[in-house]
Amino acid sequence: MTASPLSPAPPASVTPPPPPLTSPSSPSQPVCDERRAEARPERPGVTELRLSAFAGHRGAVLPLGPLTLLTGRSGSGKSTALRAYEALARLGGGARLGEAFRDPAGCVPERARPDAQRRRGFRIGCTTDGPEGPVRLDVAIQAEPELRIVGERLTAGGLTLLQTALVDPSRPVVQASWHTAGSTPVTRGPLPDDRLGTALLPLRVAGRTDGQRRVLAAAEQTVVALRSVFACDPRPGRMREAVPLGSGRLLRGCDNLADVLWRTRTECGRRHAQLVAAVRDGCAGPVVDLLAEPLRDGLVRDGLVRNNRVRDGLVRAVLDRGDGVRTALGLLGDGELRYLALALVLFTGPGVLEVDPVAEVPAALQTLTVLADGFDRSLDPRQALELVRLAARMCERGHIRLVGAVSDASWAAGVPGVTVVHLNRERS
Repeated sequence: MTASPLSPAPPASVTPPPPPLTSPSSPSQPVCDERRAEARPERPGVTELRLSAFAGHRGAVLPLGPLTLLTGRSGSGKSTALRAYEALARLGGGARLGEAFRDPAGCVPERARPDAQRRRGFRIGCTTDGPEGPVRLDVAIQAEPELRIVGERLTAGGLTLLQTALVDPSRPVVQASWHTAGSTPVTRGPLPDDRLGTALLPLRVAGRTDGQRRVLAAAEQTVVALRSVFACDPRPGRMREAVPLGSGRLLRGCDNLADVLWRTRTECGRRHAQLVAAVRDGCAGPVVDLLAEPLRDGLVRDGLVRNNRVRDGLVRAVLDRGDGVRTALGLLGDGELRYLALALVLFTGPGVLEVDPVAEVPAALQTLTVLADGFDRSLDPRQALELVRLAARMCERGHIRLVGAVSDASWAAGVPGVTVVHLNRERS
């Protein structure tokens, strides 16, 4: 797969830069391997997203912390970066290419020219950190004339653990080789060209040698770090409507927020009290409680409510103002509704959100990653600051990570735990 060279975009900058891993007694010397092992996180997480050639990005490297805000002017590629992250997460969960990339042609760099076989494509990757240390995954994907993976590489500690390549374009497979370190240094075999090979390794690698076990451990870390992603962009217009009772799992647009509140309010009183306190900080007027109630067909005649019947299965969310006053969420502004929905996301987990956790890995070793496009959309500066402070507290606990896109992150300056990545891409 060939593409014409593009003018390299200015590299993304990060504020603050990650400190070098050095020993306190000798800052210029790297920490020994034992110290590095002790510092490895128990829960795997994505620490870097690479957009080598993806849509408008070229050679972009985005460092990610537990709480990361991507900022830049309109058109700088914030939403595109979140889209790439979500697609990688889907591939890590075993999805086929067509499920992860609904518009593959839109992922090809704008000025990429086809090669002699009329092929065009894109390249993305990430780095995860966890018990196995940093593990890199890089994928080259052909978008035209047909969607397929043409190359994949999984590396750790300078060692290539998995490498695939498209050898025969007429066959729907890639030739894969993975580290063995036994009597045979490398094992080779075909893998399908529409699935991520890293996610398939547990089905192909026996784990009999130290090398095979290292391959499996690195693949597992990558898959666990990528999965359990919840892409969230609350839609206030939908949140104002009454909804039928359903699964109680929050959708990405938060349309069914009332259904989720109906379920979660009684599941954990402490967590709900924390949510109410957070909502109180972001909504105008007094807030005593946040709850869902059945929608009734009340008909007012002569000053009395008649036919006060519950509509089958419909509930609406309300704010309890105290003294018997309740405000339907339909009366709140867009900023209040988005603030409320994002606060609910931060206080819940995979059991409540519509995500795909790794069933075979204990929940205590997994991290939920929230992707929030337009994190500050419709919020005033006070709401945005309160929400990012809440996110910082929740991310510090380690069970949740957040990557949000904002137009301006100046309001987040000084909030501990926030990594701000400035996208400086210029269109050529």
